[in-house]
Amino acid sequence: MPLLLHIPHAATAIPLRTGYLVDEAALQHEQLLLTDWHTDHLFGNPTDTAITAPFSRIFCDVERFPDDAHEVMAAAGMGVFYTHTDSGLPLRQVDADLRTHLLHTYYLPHHARLRAAVQQQLERYGTALLVDCHSFPDTPLLRDLDRRPGRPAFSIGTHPLHTPPALIAAAVDHFAAHGHTLAIDQPYSGTLVPTPWYGTDPRVRSIMLEVNRALYLEPGTSTRSASYTHTRQLVQGFLDVLRAINNTAQP
Repeated sequence: MPLLLHIPHAATAIPLRTGYLVDEAALQHEQLLLTDWHTDHLFGNPTDTAITAPFSRIFCDVERFPDDAHEVMAAAGMGVFYTHTDSGLPLRQVDADLRTHLLHTYYLPHHARLRAAVQQQLERYGTALLVDCHSFPDTPLLRDLDRRPGRPAFSIGTHPLHTPPALIAAAVDHFAAHGHTLAIDQPYSGTLVPTPWYGTDPRVRSIMLEVNRALYLEPGTSTRSASYTHTRQLVQGFLDVLRAINNTAQP
């Protein structure tokens, strides 16, 4: 049974420049900081089903709640539409009309694709396992909620209903066996579950994997380092483990 790979932050495209207050150099700087570089390739493979956002997170962040009133990061200018840079400078103005257009043109269609993929898995197999695919900077961002130093090599995010203990144990065992540190729900926590099943349907299981960018990028760049291939092998090995668990969990 294939996994569902949600890859929200790998792209760099900005389809519409309306509302941006900064020049191209400033946009590229934010993208360097915030893009989960190469996660489409680190996680992607011929077996699993990838649902990848085709636009940059600084254009539309599909992992945020659409209503800023429900999004904790909106106060820091990182709601569904980022309004400030990591250093706190104005990045973008999004008025009500632009917000409505962006939600209906980009955000909602992405989530419709994700829901359809989950529904298809449930109809075919009776269960679905979604992997929330991310990377993170070794040095905390200024707006990170967890800014403790000494970040791990890998991190998983969990949910009490949607992340069975077997998935957590498998992650701990896999990365320990390869000599890497793994943190649980830090420096980032939680894992994506589409709204129709969130908090109610344990048939939809989910786990987030975050990869420290220091493992696979040249410092201060988006360039793959010499250890990129090894890092990808570790990630793909973990997906193999998850797939094996997923296959035994079919009703």
